[in-house]
Amino acid sequence: MDQLLMIKYGELTTKKANRNTFITLLTNNIKNILKEYQITIQKDRVRMYISCNTKDCDAIVSKLQKVFGIHGIVICHKVNTNIEDIEVKILELLQDQSYQTFKVETKRADKRFPISSMEFNNIIGGFVLKNTSLKVDVHHPDVRIHIEIRNEGTFIYTNEIRGNGGYPVGVQGKGLLMLSGGIDSPVAGYLSLKRGIDLECLYFESPPHTSVEAKNKVIELASIINQYSGNIKVNVIPFTKIQEEIYKNVPDSYIITIMRRMMYRIAERVCSLHKCKVIINGESVGQVASQTLDSMVVINSVTNLPVIRPVACLDKLEIIEIAKKINTYETSILPYEDCCTIFLPKHPVIYPKMEKAICYENLFAYENLIEEAIQHMETITKFEKETSSYL
Repeated sequence: MDQLLMIKYGELTTKKANRNTFITLLTNNIKNILKEYQITIQKDRVRMYISCNTKDCDAIVSKLQKVFGIHGIVICHKVNTNIEDIEVKILELLQDQSYQTFKVETKRADKRFPISSMEFNNIIGGFVLKNTSLKVDVHHPDVRIHIEIRNEGTFIYTNEIRGNGGYPVGVQGKGLLMLSGGIDSPVAGYLSLKRGIDLECLYFESPPHTSVEAKNKVIELASIINQYSGNIKVNVIPFTKIQEEIYKNVPDSYIITIMRRMMYRIAERVCSLHKCKVIINGESVGQVASQTLDSMVVINSVTNLPVIRPVACLDKLEIIEIAKKINTYETSILPYEDCCTIFLPKHPVIYPKMEKAICYENLFAYENLIEEAIQHMETITKFEKETSSYL
């Protein structure tokens, strides 16, 4: 082990009595995401230190940038807390670099060290001026020399890599993400993970009306957001019989409303089976007919579980921007229809009435169909694409 990474917690430091719980969960998540690498982890209430092989450092940093609960990542160097060792390491770090200007920033967490942070800045700054050609620039330096004097030693670094922030995945319990092949629901999943919600996904397929390519598209989206979790499962519900019954029995304008009510009923039962506390989806207020406030009231009424809509108040361009950031966008726009679009009516109702929705869905025996669909649910834990077709 010849490389040391320092992890800064960020938002976790706002926690008091529960901080150790958050940090322990973060540690377990990091171990899971880095299980293919040889590492050792040391932690306290303020910092975490990961020792790794230098050859693995870049790949490990890249993975850590996706771990929620991390505010910052630094490649640092630990030395004994004495001026001589600190000066030697700083000169070593500045050697062969093309910097013109610098600034020293000292954090003295160990108050036993007799020199104040400001005074130590001046001491090290004078040393750098004397031994290099660099000039001081306190506003826009080419390099910031960070010195953290802590109980366990002194840590020196020049660059901080921004982490993903948020809470460690799982600290809030588990939620069920209604994952489609569109742009919005993967973004909703990503934002839920950021707030510490562990995810299972629920996908509705309707073979032969939907293709294996549509299913593979969703599997690929799940595998992308799984990079931020490492623990995601996808539950696949066969929705063909329910969807065909809706199409045969329900007036055209109410097809989507009734279909969504059936999906919510199924989602609630899957939550019960898999101990999920909430339903999560990618609905954005007013974006389509089923996402008006009136539609949400009618559709939502079939479940007593909380429904979280992380992108509810974002416009489409904002959602697309996040999708591009997390690398789901290019997959989401692949032209394979899912069950939400294959029977899309020309004029779906925008302001559905509760009594009409109840009347229309009572025209067929949906409870038996829902039970059958759940009994035939498939759970995917390894994201391998299928090659068979529905013929």
